[in-house]
Formats: sequence, structure tokens, C-alpha cells
Amino acid sequence: MPTSIITTDDLREFKMELLDDIKNLLSKQASGKIKKYLKSSEVMDLLQVSPGTLQNLRINGTLPYTKVGGIIYYDAEEIQKVMDANRVHHGLNS
Repeated sequence: MPTSIITTDDLREFKMELLDDIKNLLSKQASGKIKKYLKSSEVMDLLQVSPGTLQNLRINGTLPYTKVGGIIYYDAEEIQKVMDANRVHHGLNS
């Protein structure tokens, strides 16, 4: 395998590209340009739940979903609403 030499200029360029990518991601998140609809795998990652738990949330009506051509989609705003509605407040003057 041929050896290639990485210079400080290469590292500086990589750093700048990486910072630009991070800035773009953060600006998308801040401006609300995050995906509107999420697939099951993305929801499982987001909520840190198993496929079975996600299925139970669908079946019992906790998480609304849309099925198109065999693919299940979840509205990101609806997920946030469910999370907000199920928030538990302990010890807050209530």
C-alpha cells in the first residue's frame, strides 16, 4: 500500500471542511430544517427504543404514523408533542 504524506496544510483544510459541515448541521437544526418525516429506524435511534417498543407505541396509539408503500413514517413534530405531553414534573411546586 503506497504511503502518502499528510501536511499541516492538509490538516488545516480538513479542519475547515469539518467545521463548515458542523456549522451547516447546526444552522439546519436551529432553523427547523430537520426532516419532517422519520423512518422507524430513525425514531428508534432518536427515542432509544427497540423495534418491539416502537411497534407497541404504534399499536396502542401513542405514536401516530403514516404507512406508504410498506414504509412507516413518523411526523417529527408529533413525536415532540408526545414527548411533551408525557413529561413528568417532580417536586416543582405542583
